[in-house]
Amino acid sequence: MIKVNSLRVDYENTNAVHDLDLDVSAGQIFGLVGPNGAGKTSTIKALAGIIEPTYGDIKVLGYDLELERQKALNRVGYMPDFPPVYEHLKVWEYLDVFAAAYNIPSGERAKKIRSWVARVNLESKHHAFIRDLSRGMRQRLVLAKTLIPDPDVLLLDEPASGLDPIARKDMRDVLKDVASANKAVIISSHILSELSDFCNAVGIMQQGKLLVSGSVEDIRRHVQSKGRLIVFLSEVREEMIQEAKSVLHGFSCVEHVEERKEGGLLADFSGCPADASLILAQLVLRKIPVCGFQCKEDNVEDLFFKMGMKEVA
Repeated sequence: MIKVNSLRVDYENTNAVHDLDLDVSAGQIFGLVGPNGAGKTSTIKALAGIIEPTYGDIKVLGYDLELERQKALNRVGYMPDFPPVYEHLKVWEYLDVFAAAYNIPSGERAKKIRSWVARVNLESKHHAFIRDLSRGMRQRLVLAKTLIPDPDVLLLDEPASGLDPIARKDMRDVLKDVASANKAVIISSHILSELSDFCNAVGIMQQGKLLVSGSVEDIRRHVQSKGRLIVFLSEVREEMIQEAKSVLHGFSCVEHVEERKEGGLLADFSGCPADASLILAQLVLRKIPVCGFQCKEDNVEDLFFKMGMKEVA
């Protein structure tokens, strides 16, 4: 759906994106993550045809963005970080303007508008003026506008900015539905935890470079990420702690066992679920008062910081 080779974007003396390669398939929700200034917005603007890259090849749905621009962009939906809106229009009027611009027949517009207004939970604002909407409501409105023509490729730059928790969940549900219809979604954010719940592929950017991309599991393997084993004890006595440490040290898949401030133990864990079961069984067999036992893998945020530390090193 999207294929990028050696993309570079320069602004005068600043290199915003450096030799970026990217491949996004149908059905993927690809999270482009990184701190402010990493090059995420420049990358998305280049994919949307908003800026011309210094060099590099971009193909959208098999069309070369430079040579077959209109064909490439006809099936692309783009939502910028701070989307412009027409404050003097009502919600339904704004959507109607864009539905007409997208060549949606007049007889179909009203039904599509009602459907998307409901999908982004703006039904109560159907006849409200945009100037009276909050930033979060405006974000939802622009998302509805972007989705009205049913694009095959969706490019979203920080779309969750200003959304409340309910609206963020609604947005995640909408994007999952879009991807499940065999479409491709690229979504950027510097709030890494926003993406870890629903992206099935991730690219980590820093200083204009794509450090790594792929599924979260691919990236875990790339950075040799280890999970964490957390053991909660109902009695935090020194002898119990030492006994539990002794059990954990007896397994080769457990390393760096340390005490938690909240009580219990924390350790690096490279084993499988069957290993975790054996560890728990051994703790119980040794009559250690375990009241909680948890295996956690690094999330997107953890992986980003690990990649960032490698880059600095």
